[in-house]
Amino acid sequence: MKKSVNKLFEESFKKNWDCPALSDYKGLTLNYRDVARRIAKLHIFFESCDIVKGDKIAICGRNQSNWGVAFLATLTYGAVPVPLLHEFKPANIHNLVNHSDSKILIVGDSIWENLNSAEMPDVEAILSMNDVSVVFAKDEKYIQAREHLNEMFGKKYPNSFTPANVKYYEDSPNELAMINYTSGTTGFSKGVMLPYRSLHSNILFAKAVHPQLNNTSNLVSMLPTAHMYGMMFEFMFIMSVGGHTHFLTKLPSPNIILDAMGTIKPDIIIAVPLIIEKIYKRMLAPIINKNRIKLLLNLPVIDQMIQKKILNSIVSAFGGKFKEVIIGGAALNREAEAFFKRINFPFTVGYGMTECAPIIAYAPWDKTKLYSCGKAAPRMEIKIDSKDPKNIPGEIYVRGDNVFLGYYKNKEATDEVLCNGWLKTGDMGVMDSDGYLFLKGRSKTMILGPSGQNIYPEEIESILNNLPYVVEALVVEDKSSLIALIFPDFDQANEEGLSEEQLLEKLQEDIQIANLELPNYCKLAGVEIVPEEFEKTPKRSIKRYIYQRNSAPAESNR
Repeated sequence: MKKSVNKLFEESFKKNWDCPALSDYKGLTLNYRDVARRIAKLHIFFESCDIVKGDKIAICGRNQSNWGVAFLATLTYGAVPVPLLHEFKPANIHNLVNHSDSKILIVGDSIWENLNSAEMPDVEAILSMNDVSVVFAKDEKYIQAREHLNEMFGKKYPNSFTPANVKYYEDSPNELAMINYTSGTTGFSKGVMLPYRSLHSNILFAKAVHPQLNNTSNLVSMLPTAHMYGMMFEFMFIMSVGGHTHFLTKLPSPNIILDAMGTIKPDIIIAVPLIIEKIYKRMLAPIINKNRIKLLLNLPVIDQMIQKKILNSIVSAFGGKFKEVIIGGAALNREAEAFFKRINFPFTVGYGMTECAPIIAYAPWDKTKLYSCGKAAPRMEIKIDSKDPKNIPGEIYVRGDNVFLGYYKNKEATDEVLCNGWLKTGDMGVMDSDGYLFLKGRSKTMILGPSGQNIYPEEIESILNNLPYVVEALVVEDKSSLIALIFPDFDQANEEGLSEEQLLEKLQEDIQIANLELPNYCKLAGVEIVPEEFEKTPKRSIKRYIYQRNSAPAESNR
């Protein structure tokens, strides 16, 4: 089998010419032939503007079909796409475009409104993602190329554009494919240099895991396409098998997601924990926490009937057609995970990071273990840096085809995480005798207890997040004590007529109950109410470094 990623796309376009490829939910749909035609036009544009193989092209916009066109056009030309999260602040976008040495920026109109070309002095041209119009150019050749694009396309393909005309750049395994800037839960963005082999290995992994997906398959894209998790499994992999990706184009609230699921009936669901937890907390927790239901759930026959009814309602809410829900990006709430496992909901929790494009560990839903994130993915190895890897958490090291080349123009950060072929992930975990990995938390968020104990705030937070009135919690160290910062459910408190003082009292009482579950060195000394939702990365992880009190923010490889 050819190891070229671009040849996989070339074959998919030829084979699936008349099938739907990309849709904006409740809007535009592009078939594979339409995407191929737009890619061909962009290739002509790049060539006439002297863009050469290896040149960087930054892409920044909301999830949409034209984002997919811009990305694939860049990759299949042999240039290096630099996808930037549209949630980044304008100053950050300017900095990353500059840092990446991008010659061209392809940008969504709403993002461009807040940007300034003067802040990106080395950019030669800026194109609108919507219609490839030139919104800024240093050289007249860009304007001329755009004005004559249709004419040049007609000259190159005088008899019509057919599958036989699709010919893409043939890449090699260790060649730089793209630069992806991390979203940073404990620090600042770094440019992850991903080789073609890492993209190829991830696509092969997904094909092996779900061989049933093909040109009749549908998927709802909920995650940012500029983030590696969504980009790989909701977009690149699906395009390589001829599937149909439906971009939500809006911020994916539970209502929008469930509406889309019911309409599209996806064959596979890729999600982050926050989405699943919100659905669990709103749809299921109020039902299963009722005393009468709790009692019935203890009666074996009735318990099975209730479980089946709940399972059927959730499966139906997600469209009823999917084979598996794959959750990644952060740890799933333990209570929700245990309940979903109990009712036999077909979900699994995987583990990955941008530096592995992204997959590191996975197990199918019917083979995984509770609270595990699976086993080493094909072509990957995992080891735990611990004297007793089964019982004592250590840093997780990985190596294999998926591992990146290093951080762009940052040798110091690269040398810090790459050692003798192994990537130090910065995550802590244990691994059982069957090879199943269990995450404990980030090494950089780990807090050292009073007698040298390792405290993983994520484990305490998973208990707090199940308490009444808690929307989300963050545990921080403050003057050698542990404090719970809580963003509460103000709506629920208002409905019950609670003042903020009364709400705080209730939270303090509940914290004391939670403390009974915790070892002495993990007990919480206090609670503080946070008035607004915690600031998050686009994959919905809390930006912890913003809320740290005792230590200065550290850089992260996330």
